[in-house]
Amino acid sequence: MTAVDEIPVTLIDGRETTFGEWAGKVRLVVNVASRCGFTPQYEQLEKLQHQYADRGFTVLGFPSNQFLQEFGDDGKIAEYCSATWGVTFPMMSKVKVNGRHRHPLYAELAEAADEDGAAGNVKWNFEKFLVLPDGAVHRFRSRTSPDDPAIVALIEESLPGRTA
Repeated sequence: MTAVDEIPVTLIDGRETTFGEWAGKVRLVVNVASRCGFTPQYEQLEKLQHQYADRGFTVLGFPSNQFLQEFGDDGKIAEYCSATWGVTFPMMSKVKVNGRHRHPLYAELAEAADEDGAAGNVKWNFEKFLVLPDGAVHRFRSRTSPDDPAIVALIEESLPGRTA
C-alpha cells in the first residue's frame, strides 16, 4: 500500500472507504462531469473497465462541478451515468479537484506532472491519473482519450501478475 491508499473516499451511494480499497490494482482516476464536451469519454472508460477489470484494473470516477458542468446531487449523477453510458466502474461522491477545499486525493495527484512536465491544478474535466500498484502516477490531460495507446500500454505493462 502507498500513502494515497489511506486517503478516505466516499462512493456515490454514500459508502465510506479508502482509496486503498483498490490497492494492488492499476487505477485510472478521472474527474468526470455529465455536461461537458468530453463526457463521451465515458464510453471509452467503460470499455477499458470491461476489458481489464478481471486482470486487476479499475476506473474510478470522481464527479466534480469545479468547472460548472456537473449535476447538483449524487443521485442524479449516478442515474445519468448508468442510464446514458452504462457505467459499471466505481463512482465517488462529488468532489472538488482544485482550490482550498479540494479532495485530499486530488491534492496528492495534482503533484504529478503531465507529459509536458506541468503539475498543479486540474485544468478541466476528464483529466486522467493512472495510479500504478507501486504508487507511481502518470497524468493525462482531458484531450487525451482514455483509450490512447500511451494509456493502454501503461495499463497492460502494469497489470498485477503480468510477467515481462
